[in-house]
Amino acid sequence: MSRYRKILVGYDGSAAGRKAFDAALDLAAKEGGELYVLSVARPPEVGDDVETEAVIENSRHYHRRMLAELKASIAAKGVKAHLEVTVGHPAEQIIYDADRHGVDLIVVGDRGRSKLARFLLGSVSKQVVQYAGLPVMVVR
Repeated sequence: MSRYRKILVGYDGSAAGRKAFDAALDLAAKEGGELYVLSVARPPEVGDDVETEAVIENSRHYHRRMLAELKASIAAKGVKAHLEVTVGHPAEQIIYDADRHGVDLIVVGDRGRSKLARFLLGSVSKQVVQYAGLPVMVVR
């Protein structure tokens, strides 16, 4: 029986995000597992409700198009995948989604900021590693 039946990958369209997606897809194919690809649209910090709703809707469309570009790679590997766009803080949403779907592994990319910047600002990958109660693979 495979170790990783359900794998969740956080995908943001960056080079690091693509590396994480590729690693998660390869692992899902090898393990015969399901892949959950989550893209998180961040809500704007300020703005009135009408403005905020428009910004969020535009962001959702952008993230859906970004995920659609992954479908050919997924089909080529023959992996059962679920593509989802959500709104919120990336680390929180990744952990929430992992719990909701009962995944065995979370895969995230490391943006490659300097060690000092990561220390001062934290990063999504660092927060996921720190707060997720399950295995996390950080792809560099």
